[in-house]
Amino acid sequence: MRLLPAETGHGLALRGLSGGFGPRERNDDFPELAQSAFGLDFANPVSVSAGFDKNAVAIAGVKRLGGGFVEVGGVTPRPQSGNPRPRLFRLAADDAAINRMGFNNDGADAVCARIREHRSNTGTLPLGVNLAANADSSDPAADFIHLVTTFAPACDYLTIDVSCPNTANGQVFLEPRALEDLLTRLNAARDATGARPAMVAKLAPDVTDTHLEELIGIITAADIDAITLCNTTTERPESLGSPNAGERGGLSGAPLFETANEMLRKVYAQTGGDVPLIGVGGIMSGRDAYTKIRAGACLVQVYTGLVYQGPGLIQQIKRDLAGLLQQDGFASLSEAVGSEHRT
Repeated sequence: MRLLPAETGHGLALRGLSGGFGPRERNDDFPELAQSAFGLDFANPVSVSAGFDKNAVAIAGVKRLGGGFVEVGGVTPRPQSGNPRPRLFRLAADDAAINRMGFNNDGADAVCARIREHRSNTGTLPLGVNLAANADSSDPAADFIHLVTTFAPACDYLTIDVSCPNTANGQVFLEPRALEDLLTRLNAARDATGARPAMVAKLAPDVTDTHLEELIGIITAADIDAITLCNTTTERPESLGSPNAGERGGLSGAPLFETANEMLRKVYAQTGGDVPLIGVGGIMSGRDAYTKIRAGACLVQVYTGLVYQGPGLIQQIKRDLAGLLQQDGFASLSEAVGSEHRT
């Protein structure tokens, strides 16, 4: 797969999973990894992050990888072609990738129809949808309201993605007052549907500590159910050695690991462990996932790691987590969440 252009390989992976190829793992094979968070039951804490299956074309195949939940998207109200190709780049020497995809997707109606069809035909794991405004929208808040209204009856949680560096409207709600107003309106829109999916906010790593603290204060005041930390970064560590290191876009993979972990630790400390956190960024092994869990994440998501470790990575993470919990004397995953803050 890595001999092909990155986006071509991505597309083939989705087609393979949607066609029934790939692993066929259980989701509940390590009972000690089960837990409840923001009103949902998770057989294990591992999933593929948003951006992998943007159009909900491979939900069943992604579930068979063995993860404990599924998140599709990002999806915008109207179909969107995204940025010009090439827009996805491997940094193999760094176990990393850079993307400037630009939320290319089939639009809310098509994605919601696929979710409804899947859920009517098969048993479900917790399923979330990552939401984003159209790049050319003159009213991105209205886009989010439309998306919440569309998807609230169809899924278990909604991720409000205010952290994408690759579109014109990707980060407009990182301004605190704009975020405060948006979350108030989205809570009202969700309540008006009569459905109660959990609401998750996804943040970017490229904010100062003061800015982050203010954003977290707004998110917690709005009773948002969980926080995903974090999206890709526009920073470029000096350690990068790949020829593609200078490409524009969001950097993911191993170079993001420590930055994302520090952000996770700060938010866990600020919230006192009272808000469930989803840890994303640089997970290449079970030990990496365990580091995020001990830093405060109750759930973790992988993406770039799959490029370099293959589709068996999720099962390997689960196996490693079970062993690490036993090694450290934890009877369950929940006992390990945030444990580094208690030592």
